[in-house]
Amino acid sequence: MPTYQLQDLTVRHLGGRSAPALQAINLTVEQGEQLALIGPSGAGKTTLLATLSLSRKPSEGSFHAFGVEPWALGEAARHRLRAQLFLAPQTPPLPPRQRVVTAVLAARLPQWSVWRALVSLFKPEDPEAAWHALSRFNLGDKLYSRVDRLSGGERQRCGLARLLLSPAKSLLVDEPLSALDPALSELTLTTLREEAKARNATLICSLHQVDLALGHFQRIVALRDGRIAFDLPRDQVTPQMIATLYQGEQPPAASPHSDGHDALAVTIGVGACL
Repeated sequence: MPTYQLQDLTVRHLGGRSAPALQAINLTVEQGEQLALIGPSGAGKTTLLATLSLSRKPSEGSFHAFGVEPWALGEAARHRLRAQLFLAPQTPPLPPRQRVVTAVLAARLPQWSVWRALVSLFKPEDPEAAWHALSRFNLGDKLYSRVDRLSGGERQRCGLARLLLSPAKSLLVDEPLSALDPALSELTLTTLREEAKARNATLICSLHQVDLALGHFQRIVALRDGRIAFDLPRDQVTPQMIATLYQGEQPPAASPHSDGHDALAVTIGVGACL
């Protein structure tokens, strides 16, 4: 059963702007599939992830998640469905005065009673699990730090550690590398892919770094102006396609750790064509 099926989907801006944020989107994502979303700023990547996480309601078209139509469900049933989805935004909403261990364990709140959640605020329920999740992103030494003492990149990784403790079957990640150096970027993508594979979860990750998207994901979905520009296996994505996708935009920079991968040639091709 597919994780997502979208047909002629349109999502309008909350502010009521005339041009839709997404329009005529047709997309099917199978359970356990891993794909990257690429495209220039404002293309609709974040809106698409918000829609897939049930944070945005479509205006038109058909949208199914796990075989059901979420917005035809009652509020309680839709809330239960959301427990199968985890959206990691680019800037995770972590309470600044909270300890990292508490922020990470918050991923388990949908599974806990109110009483259990309150107790965990004062005595963390499972600090060892939080430490293991943080350690996979080289952040284990920050277990008892306060969130407001973390750097931007550390906050990003803290938010991703929450994902590891979530029971979700759909992992939606928005620009997870924006504050990370090349080595941590590689570690982060590898960890996310390994986790998704281990639990047969769907992974959809928006990336600004085209070379890393091509280096880590078999399927590439490109957005421009709220529409799907192409949806292809990575070996069918050409330098000209990338050049056209980012036409009029500053092309994404290649990762310094690309070490000659074919994906780097595509990114270099963008610079050559623009």
